[in-house]
Amino acid sequence: LFVPIDPKKVTMYVCGPTVYSYPHIGNARGPVIFDVLARLLRREFDLTYIRNITDLDDKIYQAADDEGVHISEVTQRYTKIYQEDMTALGVEKPDLEPLATEHIPEMIEMILVLIDKKHAYESQGHVFFSVETFDDYGFLSNRTEEEQISGTRIKSSEIKNNQRDFVLWKPSTGETPGWDSPWGFGRPGWHLECSAMSKKYLDVEFDIHGGGRDLIFPHHENEIAQSICANETKFFAKYWLHNGFITMSNEKMAKSQGNILKIKDFKKKTSGQVLRLALINAHYRQPLDWNDELIRNCQNTIEKWYSVYKKLDQKNSIPHEIIEPL
Repeated sequence: LFVPIDPKKVTMYVCGPTVYSYPHIGNARGPVIFDVLARLLRREFDLTYIRNITDLDDKIYQAADDEGVHISEVTQRYTKIYQEDMTALGVEKPDLEPLATEHIPEMIEMILVLIDKKHAYESQGHVFFSVETFDDYGFLSNRTEEEQISGTRIKSSEIKNNQRDFVLWKPSTGETPGWDSPWGFGRPGWHLECSAMSKKYLDVEFDIHGGGRDLIFPHHENEIAQSICANETKFFAKYWLHNGFITMSNEKMAKSQGNILKIKDFKKKTSGQVLRLALINAHYRQPLDWNDELIRNCQNTIEKWYSVYKKLDQKNSIPHEIIEPL
């Protein structure tokens, strides 16, 4: 049973894209699913829906270096492409789409609070969250300590008190972008941005947090730990929703796998409505295998629906706007 914190208002935060390349169809499943949810919630509640843009990431820096252009050129280009692709799939814009790079002060402030409360420590220019200070760490993902260690990004025990500890701030060297901080010139850890932005725009506790299943650990697990410890709350998000992957021949679609299908290529030959229907063709938590038969079936379904709508419209049985395309 869905019971929001405020009976009349719902708050929702969904992890958005890291903008360094063309979005593929796997990147679109989450935005489409949470767009459906947002539309449903708005029938009953006043909804505030936030979906961030991650424009602060090593993959972005590498893409800019490979192209020989400024980082902002990469992030602005692919943010625009992402937004255009989502519009083609009938995805409405969220209420706010904050950029990570515009919230560095809020992230630094949260780190300072965590250090002051003994939940974080500095080590060789890094700042780490101390996992052992948060007893409930791991409750979202249900991972063992060994599994938590295997999922960490920085594994060197020389600079960590505990192998499970995760980075809040790290130094920037050479051409890597960075910001001045009490711990030197550097940049925030990936997990921190969502904690800082959700707090700023939704409050320290909010209703729904969404994202892909691949974000459960470590991203969402770490968000919970740092947010609850910094804000001293009972919970971070009341409800967690995670969409399943798009697969091809039962393998996850991902750039690292080399099996991606870019949305820009689909738009040339397939209706955005067909793609949207295909993306919600399975339960949102379950994997969805992407193949030609799926697209054909969804194309046939859309055509049948429009045929029925047009016949009804000729009899003045339904308002004309219902048959307008997305």
